[in-house]
Parts: sequence; structure tokens; C-alpha cells
Amino acid sequence: MDFLSIIGIFIALLAILGGNWLEGGHVASLINGPAMAIVLGGTIGAILLQTPVPIFVRAMRMSGSVFRPTHLPVQETIKKLVEWSIIARRDGLLGLENATQREKDRFIRKGIELLVDGNEPEVIRNVLEVELDSRESLDIQATKVFEGMGGYAPTIGILGAVMGLIHVMQNLGDPEKLGGGIATAFVATIYGVGLANLFLLPFANKLKNQIAQRTMYLEMVIEGIVSIAEGENPRHIESKLQGYEF
Repeated sequence: MDFLSIIGIFIALLAILGGNWLEGGHVASLINGPAMAIVLGGTIGAILLQTPVPIFVRAMRMSGSVFRPTHLPVQETIKKLVEWSIIARRDGLLGLENATQREKDRFIRKGIELLVDGNEPEVIRNVLEVELDSRESLDIQATKVFEGMGGYAPTIGILGAVMGLIHVMQNLGDPEKLGGGIATAFVATIYGVGLANLFLLPFANKLKNQIAQRTMYLEMVIEGIVSIAEGENPRHIESKLQGYEF
């Protein structure tokens, strides 16, 4: 569980709602169904228009990792790579055949299979880097879904405010409704700006950080597997891999 994400949202909402209360405002004045429908519906509709279905689905699946990030077993993986390097030096690369059956991570298993098949180190690196680049590219495209929503939401909020003001203008003959009508109109702007800056854009940046961490982890895996293929000393491999900082 990423407690910083939860604490961040809590502090942001507390500051905004608390500030509104200190100024004499009421939470009820910030609740407006039509404004919420305009902002949420318009933002989602706009992002669906620009995003392919697989990328949108990928973004929704990734959103949960903002609060529950995927654990990267860095030290465990380094230990396994070092053990495999010892086996490879002692029994040859074919000695790693059992490791391919026990390994659950698909990326690592693919690397070990390339090792066992006797591929050259450069070939192994190229194959794994292609898969890594492809995965990273798809993940970055998924984060752009939240970035796009963060860009559309404030504009849709302004659109909602303008629509509300148009409605107010139609009631100029009744001065008692003007103040409340104008206040309600600008709630849509609050929704748009708040949704973008408190949720959508931070979501995108958090996911980008996680992607960068996972990419570095997989680069470490590639370096370890290639080092085994090159027959490097296990101690050198361990020292090299420990140089990656997460």
C-alpha cells in the first residue's frame, strides 16, 4: 500500500474543504449534480475519443497501482541471478534448464530460455530490450490517458461554468436567483480544476515514476542475464547489479 498517495489526497481535500469552511463556506455549496455530470462526462467522452481501446483499458488497470504499487523483488532477483551464474559456470548453460520451469516471471523466464538455447549475449540483449521497450512504450501511452484527462477537465469545467452563466442570464428578471446561480455556475470550474490537479495529473506522474522504476529493474535483469551468457565471475555480477539504485 502506498500511504503517501492516500495521505496526499487526504491533505489536499482537507486543505481545500477546510479553507472553504474557514472562509464561511459550506460543503453543500460545492455539491452540484449537473456540474459534476458535465465535467466527468465531458472529460471521459473526450479521452475516449482520442484513445484506442487497448490503451484505455491498460490505463484503467494501471490506476490501481497508484495506491498498491507492484513490488519489485530487487534483492531476491539479484540473488537468483548470482546463483544461476554459479550453476552456469559449474554445469554449463544447460544446467539452467530447471530454472526456466521454476521461474514465474515471464520476462526473466524468457531470458533464461534464451540462455539455455545458447544464444549469443548480444542476441539475448537485443531480444529482451525489444520487449522492454515495447512494454515501456505501452505503459507510457497509458499514463497519457490521465494526462489527457487532466488537460480536458479544467476546460470542460469552464464550459460548464459558461453554460451555467447562460442560464443565469436568462433569469436576470429575478435578482434573488442571480447570486446563487452564479455561485453554482462556478462549481463546474472547481470540479474541473480540482479533478485535474488533485487526481488526474498526480496519477499520471505517479505511474510514470513506477514505470521508470520497473524499467530500471528489468534493465538490471537484462544485464544480469547477459553477464551470465558472457561467463562473468559471479562476484563481479553481484557487484554490478548491486550498483542499481531503486
